[in-house]
Amino acid sequence: MKHLLFIALVAISSTIPWETSFEVAKKNSADQHKLILLNFSGSDWCGPCIRMHSEIFADQAFLKMANANLILINADFPRNKKNQPLTAVKKQNESLADKYNPQGKFPFTLILNSNGKVIKTYDGLPDQTAAEFTNELKKICDANK
Repeated sequence: MKHLLFIALVAISSTIPWETSFEVAKKNSADQHKLILLNFSGSDWCGPCIRMHSEIFADQAFLKMANANLILINADFPRNKKNQPLTAVKKQNESLADKYNPQGKFPFTLILNSNGKVIKTYDGLPDQTAAEFTNELKKICDANK
């Protein structure tokens, strides 16, 4: 029983919830003095998107840094009907794509301030290790506090 409890606690602590509302993300960003990481992905069809989530966003060092410095929001565009987000989230994601990703690149990741101003963009899967990507983001966060 203790073993199962430990596994459950590790699983809970190893993930950070991705915000689904951009307006809430901006408010939390301002209130908590954190930057926003906005990631455009195709969670069920885009190989590089899936790799980015499993190799970078699930990395423990990234999760620790993100928890302290970032508000995460994923604008997901799945193709499988069973994976479709709620209608309001889908509309918001389309609006975010119109503004921040008009060329429809996947994955496409942006670092934004609390007003939605673009600080940095990553086109595609970063050509960096998870540690390198995390360190670069940490420097960006530190420079924008």
